[in-house]
Amino acid sequence: MTDYLPETYQQFERRFPAIKDKFDALGAAEHEAGPLGEKERRLVKLGIAVGAESEGGVRSHVRKLLGVGATEEEILHAIVLSLTTIGFPATNAALGWAEEVLSEEARG
Repeated sequence: MTDYLPETYQQFERRFPAIKDKFDALGAAEHEAGPLGEKERRLVKLGIAVGAESEGGVRSHVRKLLGVGATEEEILHAIVLSLTTIGFPATNAALGWAEEVLSEEARG
């Protein structure tokens, strides 16, 4: 899996390191707050990014899911589940973003 962070994210981290540290701590606390396993938590986060129509979020969560052993089929299924809730255009856009990441990661 490629270790990828968008330039805007890296700029924020350089400019506001203390806020970034607090943000990371909050993220760790939310992940530890319940009984879901890491893959399940990451799939939920992907679903939230899909619903928010967040291209960066979808791409990021696909990468994170690959890093915890999720399969392409699991990732795409999680996105397809959004169809009847958010509609075809948003679901199709998310599928496109995910498939681009999956293709990039497969090429290494």
